[in-house]
Amino acid sequence: MPELLSRWMLALLLALPLAADAKEAAPASDDPVLEARVMRISAELRCLVCQNQTIADSHADLAQDLRQQVREMLQKGQSDAQIIDYMTQRYGDFVLYRPPVKSTTALLWYGPALLVLGGLGVLAVVLRRRSKLPDDQFEPDQPE
Repeated sequence: MPELLSRWMLALLLALPLAADAKEAAPASDDPVLEARVMRISAELRCLVCQNQTIADSHADLAQDLRQQVREMLQKGQSDAQIIDYMTQRYGDFVLYRPPVKSTTALLWYGPALLVLGGLGVLAVVLRRRSKLPDDQFEPDQPE
């Protein structure tokens, strides 16, 4: 038993350097107005690694790089629209957290509603067919 305990302790000590591999926070700008604009624009852009988070919420290296790129573009004097246009040209509409409604994204916007309507239609057809079946087609309930 003591030998098993010492092996566990050794394994934990060997794994300790892996836990210490934490990253330091990325330096933010000293200008709070600039940082607010960076976060506002970053909230409109999808993380290309996580795909279900904005680059403002993501901790992925690519998201940090994109936030830094947005910060640099703002420091150069570019507008919010110019930055979003640049990102869209570079990565396509997929980078937008809320893609525009157009023919190439129509399935994204209307697909869930079509699936719900289709499911309700199938349910209505099944229920209508079952209501027309005679009673002898159903198994009677077994008394308990």
